[in-house]
Parts: sequence; structure tokens; C-alpha cells
Amino acid sequence: MGFEELLDQVGGFGPFQLRNVALLALPRILLPMNFLLPIFLTAVPAHRCALPGIPANFSHQDTWLEAYLPREPDGMLSSCRRFTYPQALPNTTLVGEGHSPGELQGEQSTEPCPQGWEYDHSEFSSTTATEWDLVCEQKGLNKAISTFFFVGVLVGAVAFGYLSDRFGRRRLLLVAYVSALVMGLASAASVNYIMFVITRTLTGTALAGFTIIVMPLGKAELEWLDVGHRTVAGVLSSTFWTGGVMLLALVGYLIRDWRWLLLVVTLPCVPGILSLWWVPESARWLLTQGRVEEAHRYLLCCARLNGRPVGADGLSLEALSKVAAAEQVVRRPSYLDLFRTPRLRHISLCCMVMWFGVNFSYYGLSLDVSGLGLNVYQTQLLFGAVEMPSKLLVYLSVRHAGRRLTQAGTLLGSGLCFGLRLLVSTEMVSWSTALAVMGKGFSEAAFTTAYLFTSELYPTVLR
Repeated sequence: MGFEELLDQVGGFGPFQLRNVALLALPRILLPMNFLLPIFLTAVPAHRCALPGIPANFSHQDTWLEAYLPREPDGMLSSCRRFTYPQALPNTTLVGEGHSPGELQGEQSTEPCPQGWEYDHSEFSSTTATEWDLVCEQKGLNKAISTFFFVGVLVGAVAFGYLSDRFGRRRLLLVAYVSALVMGLASAASVNYIMFVITRTLTGTALAGFTIIVMPLGKAELEWLDVGHRTVAGVLSSTFWTGGVMLLALVGYLIRDWRWLLLVVTLPCVPGILSLWWVPESARWLLTQGRVEEAHRYLLCCARLNGRPVGADGLSLEALSKVAAAEQVVRRPSYLDLFRTPRLRHISLCCMVMWFGVNFSYYGLSLDVSGLGLNVYQTQLLFGAVEMPSKLLVYLSVRHAGRRLTQAGTLLGSGLCFGLRLLVSTEMVSWSTALAVMGKGFSEAAFTTAYLFTSELYPTVLR
């Protein structure tokens, strides 16, 4: 008897599996709130050079700005430079601010902002850009925050993939929760840019554990589900990601300070840690490790919650020992096994290309919410709302057209929407917005399908 037959006896989809989905909903909500957090965390509000105060007898601020700030080629006042000396304007006098008339009418030379910047706080009270003046010549450092975070995710995905097979899914999920909590609190308390970048990178490494263990059809759930219900369970569990996307819009709207926002996004790790008391370890993994008694205990719990009567012979320790002997592998698999045979090599290379397209389209649009004629909060909420019908599209399409056609169709739909958007004039804001929203829906559908599809392409030992 194999493990699939064993799972059939105790129930491959029932209250036990649904309880697991509910218990692991929190990390699915936390992931998009952290992955898309740079939309609010590193936002760059309107800014200009800090200037001397307007004289008491001066009534027109625009005229004052004209005297100090040069214009860019597009006609807008510069955000990054100011005149070395204020310029004399018709019918005005700026004498009395410490400059001689000769200086006022003199050079047109400009300089970087010597006294720092002033920021528009109408939309954000503070961000990392305003905290450490990561604008103008330093704007690359602000953009690099997201890059470092996802570098951490990359490292964490490799590490947690290996470690969860070595030490168990439940134990590594605890490590991910605790690490994300500690590093998130350290990020919120960062005293300088270097400390913040390091802690955010380590936060990304910790959160990668969630992507490996609890994302749709991840290790913590896939090994408790029968084949027939993996699609519906994967689509159902992925709706929590969409909930996190929309929740981030609300939290970002209510909390405009980046430190408090980061704190609020991090603290839910505490109830997540407590919930692990009820999260079961993978019985299949326990059997591969020879821990038959523990697997027996979890399987009995599964059968009891699913209302499945099991005979003494079906779940006896002797029967489980035979299943364990069949599940155990001669040698521990490694990442090199993904390329060991021509068939696996073909699958792995194709999946890499596919996942690049999926991630590039989804995050490329999700992290750039400008130019749609809406404010950042409205755009984030709209992008989250459009993900719900896209999941229904995935469920129906996978059932009737299959995974491969669904994956190809959703990626093609994303590409067409984004390509057409490039051809639309910047004045046609409504068309640009409609195409962006449609592209976001297709890209989310491609993301959901990729998780369902990839998990079924590899043998269990490599999954």
C-alpha cells in the first residue's frame, strides 16, 4: 500500500484539510502585505529644495519659488536643484535675504539642494525616502530596498526548501515566523539606511519560508491532499493572498508613517506562532524519516476529523512501517536532481522561463501604481479586487482546458494587455487604466496557475 491509498482511507479532502487551510491563511495574507509593502514604504512624495522662509511682505509663494528653483525641460520646477543665487523677477524684490542686488541679477548657475529637501506630506507622513533623503542623486538607494528584499527571498527559498526537507515543515515554519517577527521589528527600529537594508533583506529570507511551506499547494498542505482536490484547494487558499493585497491598501491608507506601517504588518506573526500548536506535520515526510508513531498519531487525527472509520489493520504501526519503507529514498535528493535526467532538465528549464515571465509581469505592474489616474490607495485596492475574478477564471479553465493551456493563455493575455498599453497615448488615461487592470488580472491568473502546475510536474521526492 502506498501513501496515496493511505490518504484515501483517512480522507484526502475534508474538515482536517480545511482546518489546515484556515490555520495557514495568516502567512498567505502576510506575504503580499510584505512583498508589496514598498509601494507605501519607499514611496517618493513630491519634493523640492528647502528654501529660506518667505518674507513677511511677500504674498505670492509661486513667485518666490520661481526665484529660487529652475525649471526642468518639461516646464516643471526642479525637485533636485536650486539657483545658486535667487533670481530677480519682474516687479519683485528679493533684497534683504542676505544677497546683494548684483547677486540677485547675476549668475544662472544651479546647485544641489544645500539645505536638504521639503516634502509634500499630504499623502504620506513619512517614508524611507523622506527619512534618509533618498531622492535625486540618492534615489537609486531607495529603489535598491526592494531589490535587496527580493535577494533575501531568493536566498531564503533555496535554504528553506532544503531545510524543510531535512528538519520538517512545521519546525521550519516556526523558524520563518520567529525570524520574520524579529527582523520586521528590527527594520521598524532602524536608525540608518544600512541597518534597514540588512534587516529587510533578512526579513525577505525569513518570509521565503512561507512561500515554500504554505503558499498554494505548498509542502504543508500538498502532502495532506489527494490529487483530485488539489486544484480547488490551491485556488481557495490563493484567495487569502488577494485578501492581503486589498488589506494592504486599507492599512496603508490608515497608517501613513512607514515605521508604524511596518510594525503593523509584522505583529501578526505573533498569533501565527501561536497557531502552529494546531498545524500538523506532514505525515508523508514523517514516514520518509522513519518516524512512524508520529505519522500514526497525525493520520488518526485526520481520520477522526474527516469522519472516516479506519480498521485496526489499515492504520496499524506494522502497515505504516511498510508504507514508510516504500516512501524512504536511498539517498537524500538535492537541487542537482532537477537537472539529472533529460526529462527533468527539460521541465526545470521550461519552469524557470515560465516563472520568470509570471513574476516579471506580476511584480512589474504591482510595484508601479502610478500613471493610472488614481491615487496609490485606490490603485492598490483596484488591483486587489481584480484578482478575485481571475481566480474563478483559473478554476474553470484548469478544469476544462487543462493546466498547460491555462498557463499559456494567461501569460499571453498579460503580454497582450501590457503591450497594448505601451501603444496607448498618455492622454488616454482611461484606456491605460483598463488595460493595466486587465493585465493585472491575467498576471494573477498566471501566478495561481503556475503554483498549481509546477507542483504536479515533479515526483514527490523532488517536489
